[in-house]
Amino acid sequence: MSKLRFKVVEEAFKKRPVEVKAPAERPSEYFAKYVFNWEKMFKYLPLSTYKQLRQAIEQGTPLTMAVADEVAKGMKKWAMEMGATHCTHWFQPLTEGTAEKHDAFVEHDWKGGMVENFSGKELVQQEPDASSFPNGGIRSTFEARGYSAWDPSSPVFIIEDTLMIPTVFISYTGEALDYKAPLKKALAALDKAAVAVARYFDPNVKRVTVNLGWEQEYFLVDEGLYAARPDLLLTGRTLMGHESSKNQQMEDHYFGAIPERVAEFMRDLEIQALELGIPCKTRHNEVAPNQFELAPIFEECNLAVDHNMLIMSLMRKVARKHGFRCLLHEKPFAGINGSGKHNNWSMTTDTGTLLHAPGKTPEEHLRFITFVVETLMGVYRHNGLLKASIMSATNAHRLGANEAPPAIISSFLGAQVSELLQRVADSTGDELFTMEGKHGVKLDIPQIPELMIDNTDRNRTSPFAFTGNRFEFRAVGSIANCASAMIALNTAVAEALTDFSQRVDALVDGGMERLKAILTVLREDIKTCSPIHFDGNGYSDEWKAEAERRGLDCETSCPLIFDRYLDESTIRMFESMHVMNRHELEARNEIKWETYYKKIQIESRVLGDLCMNHIIPVATKYQSELADNVHKIQCAFADTQRVAALTNYNITLIEKINKHTDFIAEAVEEMVEKRKVVNRIEDVRSKAIAYHDEIAPFLDTIRYHIDKLELIVEDEMWTLPKYRELLFIR
Repeated sequence: MSKLRFKVVEEAFKKRPVEVKAPAERPSEYFAKYVFNWEKMFKYLPLSTYKQLRQAIEQGTPLTMAVADEVAKGMKKWAMEMGATHCTHWFQPLTEGTAEKHDAFVEHDWKGGMVENFSGKELVQQEPDASSFPNGGIRSTFEARGYSAWDPSSPVFIIEDTLMIPTVFISYTGEALDYKAPLKKALAALDKAAVAVARYFDPNVKRVTVNLGWEQEYFLVDEGLYAARPDLLLTGRTLMGHESSKNQQMEDHYFGAIPERVAEFMRDLEIQALELGIPCKTRHNEVAPNQFELAPIFEECNLAVDHNMLIMSLMRKVARKHGFRCLLHEKPFAGINGSGKHNNWSMTTDTGTLLHAPGKTPEEHLRFITFVVETLMGVYRHNGLLKASIMSATNAHRLGANEAPPAIISSFLGAQVSELLQRVADSTGDELFTMEGKHGVKLDIPQIPELMIDNTDRNRTSPFAFTGNRFEFRAVGSIANCASAMIALNTAVAEALTDFSQRVDALVDGGMERLKAILTVLREDIKTCSPIHFDGNGYSDEWKAEAERRGLDCETSCPLIFDRYLDESTIRMFESMHVMNRHELEARNEIKWETYYKKIQIESRVLGDLCMNHIIPVATKYQSELADNVHKIQCAFADTQRVAALTNYNITLIEKINKHTDFIAEAVEEMVEKRKVVNRIEDVRSKAIAYHDEIAPFLDTIRYHIDKLELIVEDEMWTLPKYRELLFIR
């Protein structure tokens, strides 16, 4: 082992858990300590202001500047009592993170001093430089003006000395430059469409809320080992590395005992998350070594997205405190599972859950069937778009790798739900069908109570699986902003529900009884969306062929998958639901293509640098030592047969090293030359396609030869930490 590698590995072995001192109170007592929630609003705001703010949040009524001024005063008072000295508009630009610019609570008092001040105007809007964020051509350098605007439905919070105000981010000309603005529009569209349908079954329904429960998977690696891997540091994943002799093949890491250092990290993370109002519920080891998962209790979708963006930032920060680096890349290590972020999606009304089955009455069963079928209709009509919403240069490594859903969108329903839909589709009368709920199973063990078995199984190969009272969108990547998938899904379902209610109303207006009209449209839709329904093995080659026959989107090229955002059906959907217009969609695709090719560009540059500055020099040095050994043996012995016997193995290694280094050097040179050609392409879509077709393949072919060299070169000379060192927490 090289001196450098030995040092960083030794330091990793020496590390001990950072002791976390838990608050004296129970979690329920310090939950949302740093959040300006309803309780604090009631305490710090005048009663009339509190009522108007609550009405604005719950009913969408506009806020006056006078109310905003009163809210700002109360916020400032609370924040300063909590030690805050600054405020910032916290928004989600079209990157993989968040953005913030801190301003102090100070103004001139015009008497030679300063005074703490925070007005309604500062709360409601700020003016970031729109041209400095990804905007797809919406803003030029000389057209810099953009606005961030307060989102009252997501409570403000404090991090260290700063009051964080969740906001949307739009251009001077009104286009959305972030994820939050179109997400809120999509949620509003679904609310409107779902209320209209829900009222067929319950006229008292006033509001439909989308709930989201995300499951965040991630890796932890020792900070010193991470720093010694330039590829991890610069790209988030290892561009080389032969798999460890032991990785996940024993299946002993999943749900195993959490390592002590990791447990302390998790404890620290949970305390800070709970103080910020993030309702952390679950923590456990995932399948791969050094892979873990955190999941909260479900929340309203907009707030859940904010909390996920916040938790990812918090994870990185807390990990460093504990001597780790948190890896959120979907595939940081080859040969073992990657990380996803399952999005558990459901709809509830102010009177109950829409996707919960079975209901208490046949009418409730019919409501359940209606919302399941129309969700499937949205997924079927826009299956290519949903794939595009979760696709990226990083998530492409994970999808379809026998650890994640394939890059074909389908929906698993389970035997009972599938049978129920089929019975409805095959029926001709007005009969209402029901489905059994959970049933008990007794084991032949006296001490074990009766188990309640769900009416649907789980299918980990399904990208969009029904799991009892929700759908689980399993294809979302670990580093992604959940909003991307939620914008597409909520808008698609809103369109399907709108279309459903329009057709039902047309039949009713034509004289058909409402129940019969609902069943008539449902039967049509069950048959129409049947191609998206698949309960089998999504990993099989047979399914890929079958999916293509069904007309589902089977494209695997990331840049080409992004084309689905610009399909006329997609544009029509987003515009009719008032979520995004054609110009915004075109701009976002420009950003997607540009982000894709830049990631591949960076990876190819990093790999080329490592090959020429590390891999080939180290391999050549070892080759020289072998050659020196051969020469000394030849000088020491006159017997040619004996010399041949003594040097045969080393000569074979010399030849193998030469074969691999020659290939690497030639491939790197060819990759660099092709990159020069591709970089001259001006059209961003064409450039992204060229990077996918011409440059990305080099990453795998070059890696193959590097990994072979890693097995040949003496361990003492290999300076980069290996998988066996990176993948096991000490």
